[in-house]
Amino acid sequence: MSNIFFLIPFAAVVALGFALYFFKQMMRESEGTDTMKKIAQYVRDGAMSYLKQQYKVVSIVFIVLALVFTVMAYFGLQNLWVPFAFLTGGFFSGLAGFFGMKTATYASARTAHAASKSLNQGLQIAFRSGAVMGLVVVGLALVDISVWYLVLDHFVEDVDQGHKMMIITTTMLTFGMGASTQALFARVGGGIYTKAADVGADLVGKVEAGIPEDDPRNPATIADNVGDNVGDVAGMGADLYESYVGSILATAALGASAFILVPEMQTKAVFAPMLIAAVGIFLSIIGIFIVKTGEKADMKQLMAALNRGVNISSLLTAIAAFGILYYIGLENWVGVSFAVVCGLVAGIIIGQGTEYFTSHSFRPTQKVAESAATGPATVIISGLGLGMISTAIPVVTIGFAIMLSFLCAIEFDVKNMLTAENLSMGLYGIGIAAVGMLSTLGITLATDAYGPIADNAGGNAEMSGLGAEVRKRTDALDALGNTTAATGKGFAIGSAALTALALLASYIEEIKMGLMRLGQTTLEFANGDVVETSKATFVDFMNYYQVTLMNPKVLIGMFLGSMMAFVFCGLTMNAVGRAAQKMVEEVRRQFREIKGILEGTGTPDYARCVEISTKGAQKEMMFPSLLAIIVPVVTGVVFGVAGVMGLLVGGLSAGFVLAIFMANAGGAWDNAKKYVEEGHLGGKGSDIHKACVVGDTVGDPFKDTSGPSLNILIKLMSMVSIVMAGLTVAFSLL
Repeated sequence: MSNIFFLIPFAAVVALGFALYFFKQMMRESEGTDTMKKIAQYVRDGAMSYLKQQYKVVSIVFIVLALVFTVMAYFGLQNLWVPFAFLTGGFFSGLAGFFGMKTATYASARTAHAASKSLNQGLQIAFRSGAVMGLVVVGLALVDISVWYLVLDHFVEDVDQGHKMMIITTTMLTFGMGASTQALFARVGGGIYTKAADVGADLVGKVEAGIPEDDPRNPATIADNVGDNVGDVAGMGADLYESYVGSILATAALGASAFILVPEMQTKAVFAPMLIAAVGIFLSIIGIFIVKTGEKADMKQLMAALNRGVNISSLLTAIAAFGILYYIGLENWVGVSFAVVCGLVAGIIIGQGTEYFTSHSFRPTQKVAESAATGPATVIISGLGLGMISTAIPVVTIGFAIMLSFLCAIEFDVKNMLTAENLSMGLYGIGIAAVGMLSTLGITLATDAYGPIADNAGGNAEMSGLGAEVRKRTDALDALGNTTAATGKGFAIGSAALTALALLASYIEEIKMGLMRLGQTTLEFANGDVVETSKATFVDFMNYYQVTLMNPKVLIGMFLGSMMAFVFCGLTMNAVGRAAQKMVEEVRRQFREIKGILEGTGTPDYARCVEISTKGAQKEMMFPSLLAIIVPVVTGVVFGVAGVMGLLVGGLSAGFVLAIFMANAGGAWDNAKKYVEEGHLGGKGSDIHKACVVGDTVGDPFKDTSGPSLNILIKLMSMVSIVMAGLTVAFSLL
């Protein structure tokens, strides 16, 4: 097994190598005219300035938390490796976002210039630049995992092989908290930044002044383009980095627990999710090279080109999973392989469902646009209704994926599915399904990162005054990008649900390790039974801590978790509102006080708008982000393990559905506006268009701030609970 392990770091190196190749390939392309270069530089400078400021703030939070973990480790409440693992998780998550955003800000003008030659060339540059983000995320994740495994395997004492692997996997799992913390700050801060600028640009520019989107006369347009990068590239990259890492490590920990009495099989179960992810990298790269389209392609054909790459990668990964698990000799390798297939198929179904509800090629979004005939109110009502209905497909799909992957892993032993042995194996199957869903992240994230690159390309083309034919092509790429971004958000939320479920099971394993660190060698039950802590099963811990629906601590935790999803959304929505108000006031001021802006003879103060968005995002992101860290700790100290389990279940169930609703409603409003702008129902400047712009403005924080941040919230609360498990078992009040 030790030899095949090195396929994992090798795959990481290959991913980073191809990311560099695609980056250099993009950099060889021309940025176009001097005006195009100048605009691209404005956006690049604004994005890097924001990221630099954000990393300063986040670094302070990380240092404080690392010191807290160090103190906990000193008092025996935490593993000594955790502070270091936490810092590396945050560092690599931030690094992935940085590289992705750097690539995106260089790619937008090049995409616009390539679109002046052909649609396919524009698609190729935007998509392969997005692939840099995807491959950097998976490459850095497997580097982090590989290095930590080798370090811990060398230093952790080999007293009991089964126990050693438990220590290794639960310790590695904690660096997921670093990734989750960084991702939340990136998502919340980036989301507030981009939507403050977008709302300000739309309300004053489009609705009040009647000028086109991305018009250079609009002072907020550069900030809007910067926001696309800091929110949808750096934020999404950090988000999916921690999903990817979390699913692999949670599954590895569950595998170590399921086979704790069979050391040889335990190692195979720990390596299996890492190997599936490694092979998924190679097959994602194949899919990236498949994506191409004809010059006369319409929206459906463009989407089909991207789907073709994703679907072929997924099919090959499904086939490869059988070969990998057979080769390593994992117990019930056929069933576990089908669990991988469950995850892959679920990811595709969620993506297709999201596309149906958010693409203007289909009736749901067209109906939202048609509802604008009676004003903005009916647009908003229609979008809200669509978002609510659209939750059905992802929720039912995830439900089927959970049940099927569980049953596949236990060989459909339905009568005994809740015995200790089957429960452990079934939970491992669910974890493997999450890994399967994320195994092709190299290409699925490429389709998502493509969106803001295409959006910025359209902005550059508009501000540079390129011809109508070029703008038509960039609009086509941008409309596709809106759909891929919505699809990517649906995929991210779906994967978060499966990952959070695996983390929920892993929390119990960390509780076991916490008790053992505190010297509690046995569990004494109310009926007098005594079980060794090291040999206690998942069922034993459920009984010991009385985790049942009749326990008021569990019920209170569930209500708190559900509340957190709504409070968090409320805080981030209001944050966008406050920052957007300042942006609206600034754009109006510039239109009043700077002579000649609307005539095109004056130059707007773009830097001032960038500064307003930056300050607003940095200020507003702190409270909701810190709340997500504090609430699980307080819940654990007050209500103990039972309360935390309720919190995580409530947060997962409410957060998952709410996130899908917000992302799809926002995506539908956005594409309804695009549908009208393409010349339908009166076209740009009509009353219907103005009503759709209002709907899009409401949807902006839905789909780009609050909704996407929720999937990080549910995982971060799980990660915080895992890291603080030692504190929970030592000091719970009730």
